[in-house]
Amino acid sequence: MTEPVVGVVPSEVHQTVDATGLACPLPILRAKKALATLASGEVLRVITTDRGAVRDFQAFCRQTGNELVAQLDESESVTHYLRRRLK
Repeated sequence: MTEPVVGVVPSEVHQTVDATGLACPLPILRAKKALATLASGEVLRVITTDRGAVRDFQAFCRQTGNELVAQLDESESVTHYLRRRLK
């Protein structure tokens, strides 16, 4: 497993997607849909239990230009913080 990136958790989160229990590609698809509703610079929190989501979100952010602010491994889940890319 890839070690999660330890980043600085943003003080303000604008939306949360609970993707616990969902396997790839559903957490990414739900995050993509939620990001589309956010304004540039706003933060999305995604909670996942699929261990492969760590790599998936890293690749997703590289490919889409959204910023992966932090990934926190909380033993039972991983919480990902994404900042909507500037338009």
